[in-house]
Amino acid sequence: MTAIGLRPATPADSEFCFHLHKAAMGAYVTAIWGWDEQMQRDFHANVFTPDRWQIITADGADAGMLHVEHRPAEIYLARIELHPDHQGRGIGGRLIRSLLHQARQQGWELTLDVLVVNERAQALYRRLGLHEVTSLRRGQHQDQDVHQPCRVMSAVDAYPRSIRFSARRMWQRPGALARLRP
Repeated sequence: MTAIGLRPATPADSEFCFHLHKAAMGAYVTAIWGWDEQMQRDFHANVFTPDRWQIITADGADAGMLHVEHRPAEIYLARIELHPDHQGRGIGGRLIRSLLHQARQQGWELTLDVLVVNERAQALYRRLGLHEVTSLRRGQHQDQDVHQPCRVMSAVDAYPRSIRFSARRMWQRPGALARLRP
């Protein structure tokens, strides 16, 4: 079994995290917005916050990054990215199960957003017991609390950019906890 660890990110991890994002998310970003190298570097410079990010290690080697926010009544998985060489090995699932356990212990929700074109991640989240609670459309900010039923639309201009997933409602159903345990 792969030994998974987390270490605090440092400013020296910035370039690693940028290349990780390009490797792990580049195809999805391209599918929605197109990949503009300078725009992506500028975006990374604005969002890279080493004091809030962690580097995921697999058998001692840097393999990905994790950004978790503890908000009132929820744990928000802001970002999890694994290098393609480390995907499909259970690393992401183990980390998310740990967050699910933590949220369940505190009586909180675990929420996250995922790009609508990232079907592989959506399948993982569903396998872990999370469910879709809403779609965020162009112009809608991800921090808005919109708990309306999801509809994936096919019209290009109205096509949702990301989908919000949550686990809390699963915990409120009898027998659901057994499915969420690691």
